Amino acid sequence: MIETKKLQSGVRVIIKRMEGLLSVTMGVLVGTGAAFETDAEDGISHFIEHMQFKGTPTRTAFELSDAFDALGAQVNAFTGKDLTCYYSKATSDHAREAFALLADLFLNANFPEEEMEREKGVVLEEINMDEDSPEDLCLDLLARATFGKDNYGRNILGPAENIKRFTREDIFRYKKERYCPENIVVSFAGNIEVSEAMELAEKYFANLSNVHSPVRQKRVILHKDNLFKKKPIEQAHFAFAFPSVCRDAENLPAIQVMNAILGGGMSSRLFKRVREELGLAYSVYSYTSHYAETGLLTVYAGVNPQKAQDAAAAVAEVIHAFKKEGVSQDEFARGREQLKSGNIFSQENTSSQMLLYGRHLLYTGEVYDFEKRMEAISALSREDVMQAISQSLDFEKMSSATVGNLENGIRL
Repeated sequence: MIETKKLQSGVRVIIKRMEGLLSVTMGVLVGTGAAFETDAEDGISHFIEHMQFKGTPTRTAFELSDAFDALGAQVNAFTGKDLTCYYSKATSDHAREAFALLADLFLNANFPEEEMEREKGVVLEEINMDEDSPEDLCLDLLARATFGKDNYGRNILGPAENIKRFTREDIFRYKKERYCPENIVVSFAGNIEVSEAMELAEKYFANLSNVHSPVRQKRVILHKDNLFKKKPIEQAHFAFAFPSVCRDAENLPAIQVMNAILGGGMSSRLFKRVREELGLAYSVYSYTSHYAETGLLTVYAGVNPQKAQDAAAAVAEVIHAFKKEGVSQDEFARGREQLKSGNIFSQENTSSQMLLYGRHLLYTGEVYDFEKRMEAISALSREDVMQAISQSLDFEKMSSATVGNLENGIRL
């Protein structure tokens, strides 16, 4: 059972009742993130996400976390390229109290100066931690190689110099524009009565000031750069990005099945050839990312630096063969079943459903149609996937990134 409503404030609400469970996940989603920031704001979406937990007029940061713990509830948040999400998972009997706490930290955060200075240190350590995670560093570098310094090319954490100089006024200015009711979705998924969930949403979000947010246009230009960062680490990490389709493309299911066959699991072509047969990588995989304007298919591998060029050549060999040979009927059937089962499994997880339905409503203004999604996957043919392959994986449009103790970045 799925219910939606647009409150008088402009906030949209979506509720998915999942009977037979004992818990509910409640989320507040905001349509903003790194892709909407200016150079001066770079990193502010993520910094605000941290600061939302640092106290309200009635609760300190500790009192907030202590109150969630007293309920046995979980609370967390994340920032992405075009989405920021705050959420709590609680047993159904504590949903009302947990949502009240979530609404308090989201709506009433007052950003104390002393907490702000402390949290800057925390975020700076997170930036340092990202530098020490070569896989993350490589994929961040790949985003820059693909999109340049703007929009989806921005590192979500932002540069340290920005974090150090952000003020409370910067936060309030950005929130006033981006955290406006029309850019917010409240999402419930789990065992909660629809009437109770709607009552909670009305109580806390119906009377927000209905301020319209100016539209921030993203000028997305795909680059074909090859970026390299020398780092004295044991492994070399490289990644390739190929242009793909946007998130509302009709052939999105075919692209996702293609990805499953290429590098989506232990039976994929990349895993079998590069890891199992040649022993050139411990970790090798591919995945897709889809945005409003465009998408990517990314291939990543972590390898011995002395074998980095061989591993990259092996990855390229697999991709070239994939384009030339296409997929067998067995590969197609297996890839389609993997996509179907992944969608079905997510239907049994309240956190996944809160995010899936909330994000779809935020992005499209429509209710996610699970049955339609499954019908589209079931209707796929081998020829659909073959066509997706022929339209993808163009090395002439590829961007790449390398991180490791090498003299130069990987080139094909």
